[in-house]
Amino acid sequence: MKKRKKKKVTLLSSNQILKFFATHPEKAYGLSAIKRKLHLEKLGDLENILQQLEKKKLLERISPGKWLYKGLISSGKKQKEELLEGTVDMARAGFAYILCKGVSRDIFVSAKNLNGAMDGDFVQVRLTRIYVNKPEGVVQKIITRSKSQFVGVYRSYKNHDIVIVDEYPQVMEIYVKNDSQIEINDFDRAIVEITKWKSRPGDRMMGVITENLGREKTIDMEMKSIIAENGFPLHFPESVTKEAEEIVESVSDLKNRKDFRKICTFTIDPIDAKDFDDAISVQINSDKSIDIGVHIADVSYYVKPDSALDKEALRRGNSVYLVDRVIPMLPEKLSNELCSLRPKEDKLTFSVVFTFDEHGNIKKHWIGRTIIHSQKRFSYEEVQKILLAKKGILRKELELVNSLAKKIRTERLKNGAIDFESEEVRFKLDELGQPVQIYIKERFDAHKLIEEFMLLANKYVATHMAFKNKVIPIPFVYRIHDIPDPDKLEDFMFFAREMGVKLDLSTPKKVAKSLNNLAELVRSNPDLQILQPLAIRTMAKAEYNPDNIGHYGLAFDNYTHFTSPIRRYSDLIVHRILFDNLLAEKRYRLDSLQAQCRHITTQEKKAMDAERASTKYFQVLYMSKFVGKEFEGRITGMNDRGFYIELIQTKCEGVLPLSEIPYELEVAGNRLSANSSTSNLEWKIGDKIKIVVLTADIDSRELILGLPKSN
Repeated sequence: MKKRKKKKVTLLSSNQILKFFATHPEKAYGLSAIKRKLHLEKLGDLENILQQLEKKKLLERISPGKWLYKGLISSGKKQKEELLEGTVDMARAGFAYILCKGVSRDIFVSAKNLNGAMDGDFVQVRLTRIYVNKPEGVVQKIITRSKSQFVGVYRSYKNHDIVIVDEYPQVMEIYVKNDSQIEINDFDRAIVEITKWKSRPGDRMMGVITENLGREKTIDMEMKSIIAENGFPLHFPESVTKEAEEIVESVSDLKNRKDFRKICTFTIDPIDAKDFDDAISVQINSDKSIDIGVHIADVSYYVKPDSALDKEALRRGNSVYLVDRVIPMLPEKLSNELCSLRPKEDKLTFSVVFTFDEHGNIKKHWIGRTIIHSQKRFSYEEVQKILLAKKGILRKELELVNSLAKKIRTERLKNGAIDFESEEVRFKLDELGQPVQIYIKERFDAHKLIEEFMLLANKYVATHMAFKNKVIPIPFVYRIHDIPDPDKLEDFMFFAREMGVKLDLSTPKKVAKSLNNLAELVRSNPDLQILQPLAIRTMAKAEYNPDNIGHYGLAFDNYTHFTSPIRRYSDLIVHRILFDNLLAEKRYRLDSLQAQCRHITTQEKKAMDAERASTKYFQVLYMSKFVGKEFEGRITGMNDRGFYIELIQTKCEGVLPLSEIPYELEVAGNRLSANSSTSNLEWKIGDKIKIVVLTADIDSRELILGLPKSN
């Protein structure tokens, strides 16, 4: 327990320490001063972090106990040029900033110095100078392309054919060869695969058309465009499909597997799910202890490293869930058949089995490969009805698992986990795929039941690997989550205080407690609802990384993703490393794991962007029949362009341009409020406002709003 406590107060990252020094560049600080300024309970491994930053020449030790910010590069003519790695954030004007992790300031790169790098690419950048305290650089090498395919409009000219891609922040012309195998006409929308990238601004980008999406703007065309725009392929390569079809389902592999086929086992999934990748088993022992098994589809048994299936799964990174379809990571033969834990079938699994005493405490656990036979496939709604009515198939088992899940959840929240539940917008579609209703997905005890046991399994797998070799940690894929950005938190604290909510930001644990108190207030007071998404924006983004800093949001020292290998490549890697290290010790190459973690984190973001774009499209499509109608909305965001308004009735979000507001407005730097320079009027995030739907722009997937004439 002492070790755990010590680790919890050291969730500081080198990035946050560097950021602290960068905001006070002229002052030197020692350990006690940093502890006081950052409200740390204990010093933890603060000194180690400072020493690491000193080695990287980002801090300078000016006395035995004090450090000074040195900037991104050191002064001195003989200083070796520093190479950093980061992501390209392109501006419409053609220049870009490189966002480097662990560096407090973004690096400016002019258009001529990008050397063919494009928005979202992961690059190596060479720092050249710091001008007016702003770093500048040159892209030395493109490590990973953000994507290799684009969607645009095909144009045919006398001497050449091009595809024009208008994808913010860039408009590109891609020269293509007219492939006779794909019939295409002027102004058709096409998917083009890049064959030659630019290396200089004046170079031509070359490509080949892989699919004609046509000219008619159907829902199917829009969804395919969203998939392709975010870099996901529409089809599996022939080699991948062939390899999947050749796999023979075998349940004869019982060597080194525990047999759970006679133990009560079931799955709980969404009503329309086909890929069942987790199951729960329940067994009550003679000593009144209870064995709860978390059984996960053993995808690694079927998908071998470096096979065509494996390479394609890594390329995709994860399945993508749009409003009306799923783009799977693995072919249907695997995702919906071989690996899916369908009822009344023997299935190969990888499991974590927990033994609870009669008081609901975990006495021991076991991890290993298993074989199961699910007796029942439940939907969340079915389980909820059984729990409420206290009758139905497997009622006792479901009630037992639910009571244990509630106890686990209570302890997790008590330990500092943050309990935010974001609203999830869903659509009811008619037989033609048109949206006829928008509703908020309900979260039942049945959802929380599954969630808690999945979290528990992920935690125990990560802990097993973290403690496999304490001296020289084994390279592994952790799911990490850093503590919130202190500057964003401070802005949020002042804003919340104006709404009557007090937050204690003195320590990471007290921040978590304050945010949980806020979550309780939001549930009872709808007027405070806007505070929850604002609080979420202060949070760091979770990512995959071999560098284990823990998971702040879950309050876990060790956490990974183990429970969804059908739809996440991260889990497939975890299964392989875990299996290879159950008995002996096997080390995977750290640099290879780092590259894979970076890739799957990027793919996860792209999938989220695609899902968001799909939701926006269907929202705009639904709202197109309400153009000219008046609604009540709530301000959810603002910038120099305008206010973002969520319509309370439909949960759709639109933009109220500043040009539609008859006042001169100035948006505050923290983007939480705006004031009129010609009157004493003020608008704040969370304010209710009457609006009119002006246009529902399907092409840009955007609702444009205005003020009612009476306003």
